Amino acid sequence: MSPNAHITSHRKPRRTTTQSWVVRTGVAGGVLSTLAVAGAGSASAHAVEKPTEATVEMPAFNAAIANSIAESAVATQQTADDFEVRAHVDEAATHAKADAKKVKDEAERKAEAERKAAEAKEKREAEEARASRSSERGSLSTASTKTTKAATGNAASLVAFLEGQLGKAYVMGSTGPNAYDCSGLVMAAYSQIGIDLPRVSEDQSTAGTQVGLGNLQVGDILYWGPAGSAHHVAVYVGGGKFIGAQNPSTGIVERSLSYSPPTGAVRVL
Repeated sequence: MSPNAHITSHRKPRRTTTQSWVVRTGVAGGVLSTLAVAGAGSASAHAVEKPTEATVEMPAFNAAIANSIAESAVATQQTADDFEVRAHVDEAATHAKADAKKVKDEAERKAEAERKAAEAKEKREAEEARASRSSERGSLSTASTKTTKAATGNAASLVAFLEGQLGKAYVMGSTGPNAYDCSGLVMAAYSQIGIDLPRVSEDQSTAGTQVGLGNLQVGDILYWGPAGSAHHVAVYVGGGKFIGAQNPSTGIVERSLSYSPPTGAVRVL
């Protein structure tokens, strides 16, 4: 026997496994029960508070939706206004373009009408000028039948001198005896019969009495250009012809009146 057998042990008796499991189960159950109660309480609290939160938050949510709808409506209206303005602008531009086209067409039509009128006027004036020249030629032809190259006295002497100069040269500023210009020849011819004439064509065209081209006589001075501003002169020698110093190319020649119809005539004899 052990010497300590009679001594009472201070160890606590060991609990059985079953008792320990029951205790642990009970503790766990209590904890779980406590958690369940707490969870139920929390759930109840949430369940009670949720309607309150919904009641508080819904107006703000509805206001945000209303604001969004209002902003969308404003944007939609602005877009519609923009489209309307654009439509008015496009319509105005279309009308302006149409008006501009009408103005352009009218201007072109007017310009075309003016062009045609100008052409018609030019054509009419040309026809009138041709008719006038034909009439002048007819008058000169008639005059040639009324006058003859045969002349007497001073007129005969004048013609004889002029015929003697045919073929000589035309030289500007010359008065003979080997060359003449147009007014130099006329002045020299008249000097042969004792009549002094001015030196230049402008003055010779007004030196005598103005006569019609249909009533010419031998010795009349013919001129080309306005009286007082004539640029050429010659002497009518009868038979519808004249003798004059024409130009450097031809010199002194005899030509028909129809070759170059004069503007007028003056009578000195």
